[in-house]
Amino acid sequence: MSPDTATHPRSVTPVPTHMSPPEPPHHRSGPVSSAIGERPPFGPMRRLDHGQLLEEHRVTLASPQRQYSMSSKVLFWLMDRVYGEERTLEKFRVLELVARVPYQAWENVAYVAVTHTANQPGFARRVFDRVRIARWEQDNEQWHLLILEELTAGKTRGGFLRSRVIPQVLAFSYYQLSWFLYALRPSRSYRLNADFEDHAEHEYALLVQEHPEWEHVPYAGEFTDDFGDYDSLADLFRQISFDERLHKLESEHMMAKPRFS
Repeated sequence: MSPDTATHPRSVTPVPTHMSPPEPPHHRSGPVSSAIGERPPFGPMRRLDHGQLLEEHRVTLASPQRQYSMSSKVLFWLMDRVYGEERTLEKFRVLELVARVPYQAWENVAYVAVTHTANQPGFARRVFDRVRIARWEQDNEQWHLLILEELTAGKTRGGFLRSRVIPQVLAFSYYQLSWFLYALRPSRSYRLNADFEDHAEHEYALLVQEHPEWEHVPYAGEFTDDFGDYDSLADLFRQISFDERLHKLESEHMMAKPRFS
């Protein structure tokens, strides 16, 4: 499996000399979108260079997996039954679609908590800090999904049911479970996410190991300005694997103090 990562050069249309100069950026977009556009995107959780990526890849391959909960085992079993046990980019695309939803659920619950604790500014601020962390992690997972969508674009995805309907059903179910656990017993929700991210970290590391030819496939995709420019497809997936490890470690850290405090 070697994804087509080539990009098509964009044609440049000459601008007629009689045309007026382009409008400044703030005339072409609203004030909020302009302000966001001036800020660097939140891409990798922590950007590593090639040597660091190689080292962290070895660390992941040598590290044991977590002792997964029954809920996690069921989810991974379902993924294997529907998409096969082989590590394919289509399967990782579905994994990334599902990976975002715990952070969305946590953000939703935290916003409700902020609303009900607004008369306690210090406490509300700590809750809002949780919102910001969940949003940053969600944004990082979103870049992973967009990159996988790009790498699998135009390829056979096993039909509309397997490629679109089932992933949405999985994501919806996982969201409801994450939301319910977070509202009832947050440590369980963090544990579920730690399991999921640990699984993703190791699966990406094994994917790279299975495809040594990717060391010589450059990544020049649509999202290099947002997620970074990488020498190879192998390094891109090593970075994503490392991101997943940081998500796992954050969830493990939050398991020890799951309540807003």
